[in-house]
Amino acid sequence: MIHLFVDESGRSFVPTGISEGWFALGAIAMTDEEAQDYRVRADALKAQFFIDPADITLHEPLMRHRQEPFRFNGEDEKQQAFDDAIDVLVAESQFVAFAVGVRKGAFARDFQAAGLDPYLPTDVYSLALQLLLERFVDYLHDRPSYPLGSLVLEAQGPRENAEHQLAVAETLVHGTQWVSEAAFRRFVEPGLTFVPKQGSHPVELSDMLARDVFEWVRADCAVDPGRWRLWGDKFYRRGDLRMGKFGLKVFPDSDIRDRVEAHRDRFRE
Repeated sequence: MIHLFVDESGRSFVPTGISEGWFALGAIAMTDEEAQDYRVRADALKAQFFIDPADITLHEPLMRHRQEPFRFNGEDEKQQAFDDAIDVLVAESQFVAFAVGVRKGAFARDFQAAGLDPYLPTDVYSLALQLLLERFVDYLHDRPSYPLGSLVLEAQGPRENAEHQLAVAETLVHGTQWVSEAAFRRFVEPGLTFVPKQGSHPVELSDMLARDVFEWVRADCAVDPGRWRLWGDKFYRRGDLRMGKFGLKVFPDSDIRDRVEAHRDRFRE
């Protein structure tokens, strides 16, 4: 079993008349042993920097904005030491990264309003989750043991949780334009697990990844944010990195495809 821990950055809905906007899902694939190792590492980091470590959850954008409880009373040396420790936590934790960035304005104009692609969900979160699952299934299929994947999402509320359950169920039943329903059912466990964002849990990593992807897409994929180099070492990659064989997807990207492809080419084997 390999767990895919998923979190988001930005708002998934598209208000009427929106001209631009962004949404991102970040996801971390781990075995049970890797998840437990992360918890031990994260607990040790929090015990080093906080008086009540059990009450601390690593969360963006509070961390990069240095807002409480991550302000450290303005002590620059302690702040830098904390930032460095987070870098080490990301670098040394064992996981495979996946992410989807949705450019909401372009999606609304070019797909939702135009009805350009009947295969795509019209809901931004469902769209991102489907694109994420396509890449996760490619990863699972490429592993020699053909493991089963389970999905773990941050709990958002009864309605939102039900909507996410429905989006995954529809993908397992109907498949997508590029991946068959049989492949999804073969590799993805039916049903989702929802967890609160608290304590030392791998969704902390998903939260940090999602924020960096959000900021990267917001900058039209031209500026590397935060810990981008560290995430780059973790993104899933296989073969020519096309058609779902790279863990990072930007959609739509027709007007910035040269930047997206140039970024992807940096990770070719």
